[in-house]
Amino acid sequence: MQVIGIAGTNGSGKDTVMNWLAEKHGFYFASATDMLGAELDKRGLPRERENKRNLSAEWRREQGLGVIVDKAIEAAKAAGFDKVVVGSIRNPGEVDRIHELSGINIWIDSDPEIRYARITSNARGRIEDQKTYEQFLAEEAAEMQHSGDASTLSMGDVKAKSDRHINNNANSIESFISLIEAELSDLL
Repeated sequence: MQVIGIAGTNGSGKDTVMNWLAEKHGFYFASATDMLGAELDKRGLPRERENKRNLSAEWRREQGLGVIVDKAIEAAKAAGFDKVVVGSIRNPGEVDRIHELSGINIWIDSDPEIRYARITSNARGRIEDQKTYEQFLAEEAAEMQHSGDASTLSMGDVKAKSDRHINNNANSIESFISLIEAELSDLL
């Protein structure tokens, strides 16, 4: 199975890359956000970032650091796919698992002010994205640092272990898609 992980900062364009890989290149789109959200719904908990962080750490403690990747592969196989793109990768153990499977991890980033404008626009519409710029930056800083617990988020370590880095300061989705087509053509 071909495995591509997608990681990066909030609002950087990760879903755009995943959708492009699914629609144009036949990858199964496995969203960690959706997996975690479905479990939070079952538990009657709100789909807040804090709850997602806590649940993902619980899963990693109970099922291993690569659990998100393993769940994505299970879902892809069940749906009859031989290629999967999984995101958002937020723990270095997930990148390690991708590498064990001979896959690659791609880090997407862009200017914080651009990303903040993207996530707070009505186009996205997620209640969890309605926050001040200062809250946005504080959440990101907390997620970038390692807490000392291997099962928690450590986006800085994920970035360091990623195989490709793409900067998305594009002013339109079309411009960004042109960029990712050029950056990833050798993988496909």
